[in-house]
Amino acid sequence: MNLSHMNARGEAHMVDVADKEESRREAVASGYVQMQSETLELLVEGGLPKGDVLATARIAGIQAAKRTHELIPLCHALPLSKVEIEFRVDEAASQVDVTARCRLNGRTGVEMEALTAVSVACLTLYDMCKAVDKGMVIGAIRLDAKTGGASGDFKRQPGETPIVTASCSDGEVGMPPRRASPGLRVKCLAELRERMGVSELDVEFTELEHTNIAGLKQALRQRDSRFSLLQGQRVLCAVNQVMGSDDTPLSDGDEVAFFPPVTGG
Repeated sequence: MNLSHMNARGEAHMVDVADKEESRREAVASGYVQMQSETLELLVEGGLPKGDVLATARIAGIQAAKRTHELIPLCHALPLSKVEIEFRVDEAASQVDVTARCRLNGRTGVEMEALTAVSVACLTLYDMCKAVDKGMVIGAIRLDAKTGGASGDFKRQPGETPIVTASCSDGEVGMPPRRASPGLRVKCLAELRERMGVSELDVEFTELEHTNIAGLKQALRQRDSRFSLLQGQRVLCAVNQVMGSDDTPLSDGDEVAFFPPVTGG
């Protein structure tokens, strides 16, 4: 595997960013904590046992961003210039939306810092409210945007990777929507997305002569010549977030991601 945090022997290692140029880096991540309407009302009115919930969660998120390298093993210690944590009370959905923005001038990105800040802020909200509501749900933690660095800018498009709600015996659970017929979700990441102008698409099995990665590449090339880029020797792929090759078999509902080797930190 030729991932940024794996060396030629497949061992985990810290990426050397000393030779990279400094640039302004910024990342925005978000998530939410859903709770009972009565809990949300107590939060807004300041009536919870532990006191000022949002102020405490804000400080926790900022601290977490600054200490990301202590939590995520291969992250660099970064001199963050700014960390912002914002909360929005959504009474209709009975939840608190959390957004984190991290910024610095440096040689590696701050995506993990923003994601860590949101995660810990949400966990702190849960901790502050759990005395009255242990059934709260933390969800949709994701990177919304990033700027700077060799990989270019990223902005999540409205409606990208939608989540629908399905009922189950214990209530409601978020899950990806199912397609009406067998098929695959294909994603093109990082440089490939920029070069081909394609973020993600669905491919039906009826388009595949062979139900493996090689067959998928062939079907994509027949759709559009831009997908010839996927034949490059340096292009990697993963099936359901597990590294694959041209011989990897595919089945209904699989998610296939194509991406170049990443050299960033």
